[in-house]
Amino acid sequence: MRESALLVGDSVGCDATQATQEGTFEMKRNPTRPAMSVTTGGKGVVSHVGARLLCDLADEVGLTGALSVAMAPTKKRRRGHDRGGVLVDLAVALADGAKTISDLRSLSNQPELFGMVASTSTAWRTLGAVDAAVLERINTARAQARKLAWEAGADPGFYVIDIDGTLVTSHSEKQQAAPTYKHGFGFYPLMAYLDATGEALAGMLRPGNAGSGTAADHITVLDAALAQLPVDPFAYEVIVRTDAAGCSHEFLDACGERNVRFVVGHNLTAALAAIVLGTPEKRWRPATTADGSDERDGAEVAEITDLVDTTGWPEGTRVIARREEPHPGAQLTFTDIDGRRYQILFTDLDDDAVFCEAAYRGRGRAECNIRDSKDTGLANLPSADFAINHAWLHLVLIAVDLLAWMRLLCLDGELAKAQPGRLRYTLLHAAGIIVRSGRRTTVRIAAGWPWADQLVAAFARLPNWSLTT
Repeated sequence: MRESALLVGDSVGCDATQATQEGTFEMKRNPTRPAMSVTTGGKGVVSHVGARLLCDLADEVGLTGALSVAMAPTKKRRRGHDRGGVLVDLAVALADGAKTISDLRSLSNQPELFGMVASTSTAWRTLGAVDAAVLERINTARAQARKLAWEAGADPGFYVIDIDGTLVTSHSEKQQAAPTYKHGFGFYPLMAYLDATGEALAGMLRPGNAGSGTAADHITVLDAALAQLPVDPFAYEVIVRTDAAGCSHEFLDACGERNVRFVVGHNLTAALAAIVLGTPEKRWRPATTADGSDERDGAEVAEITDLVDTTGWPEGTRVIARREEPHPGAQLTFTDIDGRRYQILFTDLDDDAVFCEAAYRGRGRAECNIRDSKDTGLANLPSADFAINHAWLHLVLIAVDLLAWMRLLCLDGELAKAQPGRLRYTLLHAAGIIVRSGRRTTVRIAAGWPWADQLVAAFARLPNWSLTT
């Protein structure tokens, strides 16, 4: 009886099915859905139409051409695919949601929309040709494209670089994969993003046991990020933010040498905790919300620079403390004193202490950028070879940049702030029909698709394309 009850699904929510005498199931049709049959043979039907927008955007900002020049020395024969174009197609596939190199077929299987796209084996060979010298040329190409994108309207006007590390789990043996500090196994890349735009400026793939506070790595990533900016830190204010991992004498001295201002976290040591607890109440001022528009309930800020020995730190270093009441349900830690949570930050900004603390709190957006990068390929390193995985990381940087430029240059409204998953659902994966008339090719997107007009408008901001709904 037990077996028959499990088969029929008695009392486990199987109302939509009925068991026949033969033991098979007949589904009850939903009367609100139209009856239909499904066949193959559709002509001119294409999907992932919005991904073509990213291809055209890469062309328009000069990225495709610059990468072609960067990859040209790696090609040993004239025939075959342009390797710069292969990198662009791979980056577009990542932005479109690809998880593996073979997912490039979502583009290559639609030549009428994307042209001749490389095979999976060609993509592997292209990534295998990327060494340190090639990466340097690729980064130069990215910087050139960024300059053109900013000239087209992507320049935010203020420049805050967030540097942060993240763990990437490896489920198989890979070169330089190692145990992580959270008892996992994989890699610990260090990433840099531009806060105002979400652009991925730089990244360094590191073993999982790499130190979180390695100053040399922070300096390398900072230099790579600065090389991507079309602005000079000696002419425009550039600020770098990190958590306590970046609070080292060596890194902050390097910031000063590059004329980069800093706002970094600092561990709450016993000495600092004693100073904070002894800070007079009259020094504490209400903290503001992240946008500075209102006071933040239960949070206060105090400058304690004069109470701390800053000998050896860069000239002008200030020390700012924050205390707040934990939100309901929060678990206190041993560094939370007297029922409050405390944080310390070091900065050389000249602004009001409350503003500096709010500026530091904006660092939380780096976590969102890392999340989006992992959703755009960073979480899926494809190879056992470290060099190929490092090249893949740079493809992730390109994919994140293309999505950022699409938001900044081609979109408006809520989609201009949408995460990659929503952009894929609403725009990138949209389907259409290719219609040819004379020498004109048009892609018609279904008139009933809620975001058809936004996609048409996005394409309209790029020349040489015409879409109709």
